[in-house]
Amino acid sequence: MDLIVDGFRQAMALMLGLDRELLRVTRLSLQVSGSATFLSLLIGIPIGTFLALNRFPGRRLVISLVNTGMGLPPVVVGLFVTIMLWRNGPLGLLHLLYTPTAMVIAQCVIAAPIVTGLTLAAMQSLNPRLRLQLLALGASRWQMLWFLVREARLPLLAAVMAGFGGVISEIGASMMVGGNILGQTRVLTTATVMETSKGNFALAIALSIVLLLLVYAINLFLTHIQQQGRAP
Repeated sequence: MDLIVDGFRQAMALMLGLDRELLRVTRLSLQVSGSATFLSLLIGIPIGTFLALNRFPGRRLVISLVNTGMGLPPVVVGLFVTIMLWRNGPLGLLHLLYTPTAMVIAQCVIAAPIVTGLTLAAMQSLNPRLRLQLLALGASRWQMLWFLVREARLPLLAAVMAGFGGVISEIGASMMVGGNILGQTRVLTTATVMETSKGNFALAIALSIVLLLLVYAINLFLTHIQQQGRAP
């Protein structure tokens, strides 16, 4: 019990004192996970929409791969990205391993299937006649797509929350491709693991509390946008 109390006290002291290292780690966590989530939206929303609105040979196979990807183990993603970025790997010449960019790539691989799968479900939940009505009224294909995305905006915001939540809290891939380097690639999750391994439980609890508060604040903001204008 004393550890938890000390953790809360240290968390308050770090946050109220605007600890420089805490701010740096928190800022990098937001930058990496925010960038990965944004890229996953650019990839996942178009692919999910395409799968929902089109029929082609092998579609069920592709959807099953997307659904499988929604549960990809982060360590497997970390291993794959590490091999690709290793100095003797296909992308080794870019020298991206153990950089924030490598962490963004790995987290994007984790989040993209989540966003794709939830986008697919959101678009399929729309009335199938809506698409035909829009085309009958003279809407172009792009206008139709834009309207459908607007109609599915509430579950799509849920996809954003799920994608962001999946990467801000992951540890395996970030540790493998980032290396947990002080001042360069250390984020809240990897810092928590490091402090726990050192037996510094109070600081580890403090970092965990900051991470939970950060995730809650982001999701509170997105939930406010999602529920704005809806009946209580």
